[in-house]
Amino acid sequence: MRIAAPVMNPPGLLSPQHPVWMCAMRPFFLLTMGSAVLLIALWSAVLALGLPPPPVAGGALVWHAHELLLGFGLAAVAGFVLTAVPEFTDTASASPRTARQLVLVWLLGRAGFWLSGVAGSPALVLAALAHLALIGGLLALLWPALRTVAGRRHRAFGWALAGLFLLVAGFYADALRGHYPMRWLLAVLGLVMVLIIVAMSRISMRIVNTAIDEAGEGREPYLARPPRRNLAILCIALFTLAEFAQPGGATSGWLACAAAAALANLMGDWHVGRPLLRRLPFMLYTVYACMAQGYALIGTALLAGGPGAGAGRHLLTMGALGLSIYVVICIAGRAHCGHASDERPWVAQGAVLILAGAVLRAAAAFVPDAAATLLGLAGLCWVAAFGLLCWRIAPVLWRVRPDGLRGCQG
Repeated sequence: MRIAAPVMNPPGLLSPQHPVWMCAMRPFFLLTMGSAVLLIALWSAVLALGLPPPPVAGGALVWHAHELLLGFGLAAVAGFVLTAVPEFTDTASASPRTARQLVLVWLLGRAGFWLSGVAGSPALVLAALAHLALIGGLLALLWPALRTVAGRRHRAFGWALAGLFLLVAGFYADALRGHYPMRWLLAVLGLVMVLIIVAMSRISMRIVNTAIDEAGEGREPYLARPPRRNLAILCIALFTLAEFAQPGGATSGWLACAAAAALANLMGDWHVGRPLLRRLPFMLYTVYACMAQGYALIGTALLAGGPGAGAGRHLLTMGALGLSIYVVICIAGRAHCGHASDERPWVAQGAVLILAGAVLRAAAAFVPDAAATLLGLAGLCWVAAFGLLCWRIAPVLWRVRPDGLRGCQG
């Protein structure tokens, strides 16, 4: 007589054997999606309903920018580099223990900064140490892989993390001295735009060429050409430095326009005909479109006046940053958990919601009479998009791989 095998209960979340710790990407992408919904829901309630924001060092606007870039954005960066760099260099991924430690540091960073208005300098010091430990830990963990022969082509990720470490240190140094630290967050935004370009140059090679192969039209392979990419990176870096040194100056305006032109030039590499109109290539292409339009609005506002600078920054954050993270989670969140690409309509629907939210948020700067309504609608679009993403992807990140493997294999 056949005896049924006993049913084994899955290990708890605190156990390193839980599936969520199989790959460091998993917990960080879960934190990315959760913080996207929470942060923008709270900020929308602050703007549209008058909800008091958390009393943090620097005030409400600093809280909003800090958590968008160093909460939501940093979680996404950590999840991406901890998966992409080992894959690109054929080196070992972070262990479950390391993943748990990095997640704990990220959570301590959130707690310290959110309590900084109540607990003062001790909480701010905790936040500073936690953020620097996370970024420094990522750099120390990945640098041996980036020093290999295969890793030389990807050292830009290491330099970006080193730059982020210095900018975060500057932010907290100003905050602890009681100075308004927003200039450091604007510099972080520029660095994040550069990091998006570096990351997309790797991702796009596979996504666009897969679309070309599926179209079967015999086109030449797509190449992410370094000259155009490097020109865009240079212009963004120069604008970021000029804005940091002399906020609102004409030089910054001209450099922002140069960044927009360089990004439009970079987009020319993507003009491969009908394969570009396929879902994933077009979503990635739209990231660059948001980035180019964002810098164009900032540049024209700095040169000619008007409210376009705020609108442009929201196209960079809600548009380029939000959409790039959404697409990366859609692609990597499934591929590195042993699942095939999700071909259902929700993927494109979520991207449309993010783009709509970015456009509505930018439009609010130009239509002050309808600003409250537009801000509320923009927030709803963002929350709906990342809520949809969380509904579809969170179970994939939480469960055992269906192919029986453990780790981050794609």
